[in-house]
Amino acid sequence: MGLFHDLKAKLTPAKGKVSDLAQQHEGKIQHGIDRAAKVVDERTKGKYSDKIHSGTDKAKGAMDRLAHRHDRGPGGGTTTPPSGPPPVS
Repeated sequence: MGLFHDLKAKLTPAKGKVSDLAQQHEGKIQHGIDRAAKVVDERTKGKYSDKIHSGTDKAKGAMDRLAHRHDRGPGGGTTTPPSGPPPVS
């Protein structure tokens, strides 16, 4: 278990950097995913359009989660306070 603990400790700073880069370049990454999907769909003559669309959605979702990783609290929820009036005590 020591090996995994050491590896995790070394990778933790990299996760933050990757998340920051994904957030900075989110639009470019999304555009690249769309372009790649379009090219593959054209080359396969639409035969795998449903699978390409599904994969594209999953890739965009994963990228979105990575780009907004710091927005989540420890429980997985967002750290943004709810909108609206505060509860009455």
